[in-house]
Amino acid sequence: MLDRKFIVENLELVKQNCANRGVRVEIDRLVELDSRRKACQLEVDQLNRQANEVAKSIGKAKDAAQRDPLKEEGRRLRERTAAAQAEMNLVAEELGRLLRMIPNITHPQAPIGMEPAEVGRGRTPLSQFGFKPLDHVEIGEKLDLMDFEAAARVAGHGFYFLKNEAVLLELALQRYALDVLQGEGFTLTATPDLARNEILEGIGFIPRGPETQIYSIEGSDLSLVATAEITLGGMLAGQVLEAEALPIKICGISHCFRTEAGAHGRQTRGLFRVHQFTKVEMFGFTLPDQSDSMLEYFRGLECRIFDGLGIPYRVIDTPSGDLGGPAYRKYDLEAWMPGRGEFGEVTSTSNCTDYQARRLNIRYRVKGEKGTHFAHTLNGTAIAVSRALVAILENYQQPDGSVVIPEVLRPVVGKDRIAPPS
Repeated sequence: MLDRKFIVENLELVKQNCANRGVRVEIDRLVELDSRRKACQLEVDQLNRQANEVAKSIGKAKDAAQRDPLKEEGRRLRERTAAAQAEMNLVAEELGRLLRMIPNITHPQAPIGMEPAEVGRGRTPLSQFGFKPLDHVEIGEKLDLMDFEAAARVAGHGFYFLKNEAVLLELALQRYALDVLQGEGFTLTATPDLARNEILEGIGFIPRGPETQIYSIEGSDLSLVATAEITLGGMLAGQVLEAEALPIKICGISHCFRTEAGAHGRQTRGLFRVHQFTKVEMFGFTLPDQSDSMLEYFRGLECRIFDGLGIPYRVIDTPSGDLGGPAYRKYDLEAWMPGRGEFGEVTSTSNCTDYQARRLNIRYRVKGEKGTHFAHTLNGTAIAVSRALVAILENYQQPDGSVVIPEVLRPVVGKDRIAPPS
């Protein structure tokens, strides 16, 4: 979240930023509550000082005639203190709720509104076919790679079975991404698929309520994670880092669970929008002056991964109206999906500055200086397996119904082509 002092001192900037993002927050109410909180705190402090002075006087009293009135005064002060503290707690609770609703400030170069800006293309040109390309669902059926009907019987719409070479492709995609990231000095992890709700809230997700996309575990403070961004960011919650140890680069494999699979239709059918998928996620902890360059670095890694797969894509600078609350700036890679006849998002990377670190209390200290500062955090998709499979199957389909396997994945898959069953 944003610093409370920053909000009060930059009211018009914060209001305009909320308007640019399409977020409605009672900023004036927040300022009013902040003033009330300060007044309540001042009153509590004054009452505590008075109560301490009375307590000292009681100890010095010579007899009951002097002590009893002082005891009564002490009782009244305690009651007033408790009332003032209760009011301050209520004010602080509402203030905190409003603070958590305010999105991060937006990068000055990010597009304003809802229209994204294309800022780059991948090395691979758009696929050209001498036949009408199929979508991945049709390809998967013909090659016996996935089963949506069986998954619906088991778990409902939005789930799937991967079969045969598709299973090997999933493993190969994970290994490919991990090899790239390990070579770049990332610490490799396999993360929990569950996290405490306070960690989800710290990252910026809503664990419960009508707008949530999170599966919560009834009777506990745990939820299934929607992305390893949650668990990787939570790894250092409440920690104080040494400045010279930054930046820290971590990647994690996790299953991702999301309750909303979207509207049914050609653009969302099959693997594109599902309730569960596997993802390799990148996460970074940096000094404030490192985060802009780290975002470009993460974006470059995503491009390198999809260039290596031979998938055509474009890079999108996400507009303010489509940014998630924690993001200062966000890039999406959208792969060309000929079966859909359009580009579809396959990765994203975001610089969240100190927005998440402030909520998770992740700080750093500089040697020789007093105090600590909030770190900056970044996240980025290396591979979201389900959408990568869509892009591979649709771009590598052949006239005879087979699918050529990208060269970088062949060592794990064990073949260079998936042929139709004989």
